[in-house]
Amino acid sequence: MAEKPEVVVIGAGPAGLTAGWELVKRDVPVTVLEGDSVVGGISRTAQREGWRFDIGGHRFFTKVPEVEALWHEILPDEDFLMRPRSSRIMYSGKLFDYPLRAGNALRGLGALEAARCIFSYFWARVRPPKDQTKFEGWVASRFGWRLYRIFFKTYTEKVWGVPASTIEADWAAQRIKNLSLFNAIVNAVMPRRNQKDIASLIEEFQYPKYGPGMMWETAANKITERGGKIVFEEKVRTIHHEDGRATGVTTVVTGGYGSAAGAPEASRTDIGSEHHYDADEIVSSMSFSSLIRTMDPPAPAHVLAAANALRYRDFLTVALVVPESAGFPDNWIYIHSPELLVGRIQNFASWSPFLVKEGRTCLGMEYFVFEGDETWSMPDDDLIALASKELAALGLVPVDQVERGFVVRMPKAYPFYDADYKKNVEIMRGWLAEAAPNVHPVGRNGMHRYNNQDHSMYTALLSVQNMVDGANHDVWSVNVEEDYHEEVSPGYTSKTSR
Repeated sequence: MAEKPEVVVIGAGPAGLTAGWELVKRDVPVTVLEGDSVVGGISRTAQREGWRFDIGGHRFFTKVPEVEALWHEILPDEDFLMRPRSSRIMYSGKLFDYPLRAGNALRGLGALEAARCIFSYFWARVRPPKDQTKFEGWVASRFGWRLYRIFFKTYTEKVWGVPASTIEADWAAQRIKNLSLFNAIVNAVMPRRNQKDIASLIEEFQYPKYGPGMMWETAANKITERGGKIVFEEKVRTIHHEDGRATGVTTVVTGGYGSAAGAPEASRTDIGSEHHYDADEIVSSMSFSSLIRTMDPPAPAHVLAAANALRYRDFLTVALVVPESAGFPDNWIYIHSPELLVGRIQNFASWSPFLVKEGRTCLGMEYFVFEGDETWSMPDDDLIALASKELAALGLVPVDQVERGFVVRMPKAYPFYDADYKKNVEIMRGWLAEAAPNVHPVGRNGMHRYNNQDHSMYTALLSVQNMVDGANHDVWSVNVEEDYHEEVSPGYTSKTSR
């Protein structure tokens, strides 16, 4: 374009703020619209009474050099810590390495159960599951039915709230180390010097010392310092389009989401009023379904039906203050016990000592829910009591050692991979490309794709290059490979670990 476009960015999470930063660096006028009163989206760091909580946990590791460079462009190197990577599964009162390491898993299960698991694996090789398009068949074909039921089924069904046999295999390919039990055993017994061609899990990762929110708060400040505008507590009501182009955005002042999203109560006095923003280009990280529903004139009925069919899984954290001695070295412990509602536990001190206070740590009890269901709707005090009781049931911390609790709710945390999501997304993409090609979906919810933070940022970075620099990147091809997000190929060296 001869003249620089006026750009509206919807959402101030990692994707939206990446777009905002890349635009102001190019001296492009940009307005970032955020419905909440804080930045960061699901990558925010909630703050309560001096405690900091990473919502869901965010390891800063990437195989995308442009994204790593961007992290260190926003934050100086001294604001990053190098943290050891550690996650384990709790099963039948025992802790197992995660991702699964064959020797550790089979030893922990005992000789008889290990033999059954190995037999089950080889039986699955002889008689593989007929349907490997679903999570259940995909995992069972690689680990056998017995290990699948022990280590994958219960937790996955907690995450999604539906039978594992109904979840698409796409999620497994993105989130589970892509190897078989046979390869895991080979990797465990081969000398390291003979493993040059085998990708391995990262052993440490970068982490902002005050949590990922530190990154996004700094990014927001940099954007405004360079002349960009960030507007809080305004929710997009309408995206206007005509003659094959989007022309602007109308918002309504909401006052934010209050305590439901971990934000302070709003202080705006114009709640309910509308504002309009003209736009030559729009970058959208709002949920793809909501984007389509806000278009005016409205999308055709079949496109709206596709948008309404997309589903999401919601998330809440109950952060419990306990004595430092009650902590553990892991970033997470995954809880597979079907009798407990908790799905995962974070020890925030294992992410950064700057998140907690001296002599204490904070454990984040994570619950996967649907917005409005019984658990989501529980009063905070009842949730704190439930989490304390479940922590004690796991043998980690007695109830009387829990000193304080806080609740943070996060709607639309995970795009849902059901049988029809790909078809529905394609319908929506096709119509949007015709009706308003200057609307650019980015990020996890914006594209209805289970992107990690780095991939979400990369979609925004590429979109800006397309809009302003005349590039022709296929943004929808980001993170489509079946490639575990925390594997590192031989020869990879991170910027801060050289």
